Order: sequence, then structure tokens, then C-alpha cells
Amino acid sequence: MSENVDAAAQFEQVSTAQPEAPTLIEGLPGHGLVAAIAVDTITTQLDLQLYGNIASSDFPPVVTFEEGLVHDLVRVYAGTNPSVLTLASDLALPQDSFQPLARCVLEELAEDFHRAIFLAGAPAQSDEQVGEVLGVATDETVREELVAAGISVHQDPGLVGGVTGSLVRECYQAEVPVALLVVRSHPFLPDPSAAKAVIETALEPLVDFDIDTTHLDEQAEEIQQRLQQIAEQYRHMTQEHMEDHRQPATGMFQ
Repeated sequence: MSENVDAAAQFEQVSTAQPEAPTLIEGLPGHGLVAAIAVDTITTQLDLQLYGNIASSDFPPVVTFEEGLVHDLVRVYAGTNPSVLTLASDLALPQDSFQPLARCVLEELAEDFHRAIFLAGAPAQSDEQVGEVLGVATDETVREELVAAGISVHQDPGLVGGVTGSLVRECYQAEVPVALLVVRSHPFLPDPSAAKAVIETALEPLVDFDIDTTHLDEQAEEIQQRLQQIAEQYRHMTQEHMEDHRQPATGMFQ
């Protein structure tokens, strides 16, 4: 972890837009890429504009680009109808950057939003569990909001690590209202269907917006088709391997 935590990550605002008491929605890459897929969909659907960038010496030494333009790795987008901020990154962030990023969000952005929603993917134990959403709150008011939105509150004890855990901890200790949404997703693969579920069953009622998630169904179908192709290829390879080993060896003792 960086020794100079306070100076390790800085936010640079690039827009004069100022949403009124927005909700921050975190979309950093994590398990199943659920948060990243969901927030990318929201950012695109609501036509959110770049609000600012977060830079840190603890981030990977890379640049990313899209449509021929280079941009910062970690970005914040904003919109006024509804009033939201989204936090996005093009890559999974290293552990050393978790705490500096969390401190930056708290110290340089928390005054700009009235609450935050963080997303944590969790491995589903069965196909039926995929898309299941459970909520955790940092205070009683937020827990009541979860219940009012029809989101089941997580009753069992648990823990959340990684960058999301760092963000939740910093906000909780500073008494910033936070809703943590734990989303069950595919154990190994990116899961657009889980992202669709958290948008429709949790984020839409909490934030009061309407997001078209049709393309997520298409992505889920593409992934499923690709999985079937891989499984079929593996089956053929296995059969060929077994057939080769059933044939008598020719040439070894000629």
C-alpha cells in the first residue's frame, strides 16, 4: 500500500455540471464483471457525461482509449435526470490502490453525492441463484430504503473485501449513507444476466430510472453459445485422445 495514502489518488473535475444531491453508483470490475457491466449500461443509456477523472500512482501504468481517443483509467460520469454519478474503470485495480481510491472518493467526491450504491458480485451456487440480489445498509434509513424498493436484506453474517469493501468501509466510518448490493453471478465468467438482474430488481427502484437491458440478454446468449462451443470442442478433443490411446502402438518396437 502506498505510504502517502492521502496524496496517492486525486480527483480532477473536468465538467461544470453539478447534479443536485446525486446517487453515486460504483461500477469497478469485480466478480463476474457485474458492477462494470451494469454501470456501463447505465452510463450509456442515460447518456451521462464525463464529470472527472481519478489518477493515482498506484493504478496500472497504462492508458486506455475508445473511438480513437485516449482517456483516464478511472472516471466519474454525471447526469441530472435522474441525478446520478457513476464510477467506472477499464481494468481491475491492484490491491495497493484500494485504500487510496476509497479515500479519494470520500474526501473529494462524497460532498457531491448524498448516498452511494456499491455492487459486489458473489459466486452463485446454482443456476437458479444467478441474479439473486441481497442488500446491506450502513444505517437504518438506507435499510428501510432497501426494503421499500423490494430488495431482500442480507440476514446472514458476511464480509466484503477488495476495492468495494474498502469503499464501503471508508463511507461507513465517515457516516456516508451506503447501500451495498450483493449479486449472485456465474462463478467464473462475465455475467450480463446478473447485471441485468441487479439493474431491474434493485437499481431501478432505488434510483428511479428506466434502463433498457435488451442488449444484456443478447450478450448472455452469446456467452452461453460460446460456452457450448467450447464444451463441444473439449468433448471432441477428449474423444480423439481416447481413440488414439486405444489404437495399438505402431513403430515403437519395429
